Amino acid sequence: MKIMVAFDGTNVSNEALKIGREYATAMNARVYLVMSMVGGPEVPRQKFVKHEHILDFAQAQFMEAKIPCETHLSVRGLEAGEDLVQFARENEIDLIVIGVRRRSKVGKIVFGSTAQYVVLKAPCPVLSVK
Repeated sequence: MKIMVAFDGTNVSNEALKIGREYATAMNARVYLVMSMVGGPEVPRQKFVKHEHILDFAQAQFMEAKIPCETHLSVRGLEAGEDLVQFARENEIDLIVIGVRRRSKVGKIVFGSTAQYVVLKAPCPVLSVK
């Protein structure tokens, strides 16, 4: 089984990490930690390196628990939701775990919601975590 955890270093994505670890342990699954950076090749190298370190720190938690885990920092230039869904399709992911931030209805309309996009477009079940 393949579990993708959408991770961006926020508190809600840290909660998604915890749930991802629990599910991976219970299901003897491989975990893919995926972070999407909007901006594509124009992302400054310093920001890219910072995000790689955040992913490495998260990966260490899975490795300590002896859970197979890969990290992927995607900079394809897509919006985060599109990028995550595309990654799930390309890698035949069985379950996506994603954190959901509380936002007002107006905030969702104006800014959109990565988690909402993933829930609606994902090719597999999505577990949302608050």
